[in-house]
Amino acid sequence: MDEKLIVDIIGYMAMGFIGISFLMKEIRTLRLLNLVGAGLFIVYGFLLTPPQAPIYILNSFIVLVNIYYLTKKPEVKK
Repeated sequence: MDEKLIVDIIGYMAMGFIGISFLMKEIRTLRLLNLVGAGLFIVYGFLLTPPQAPIYILNSFIVLVNIYYLTKKPEVKK
């Protein structure tokens, strides 16, 4: 398979996960799908020739934010 085609497929998969994530009603599911999409965009950004820093830097931040909220303990409401 052509290398450019593989890179394009990764980009489209990332786009799909991000898009589908915003259709979720549950915030946890949204964050999980968004995390996968952002992770794929990091790979995509590195695989582009030349590598595209804005893509992998922004999506690295998004991955960290999603991980933070997915692992954060829920607040107890009084």
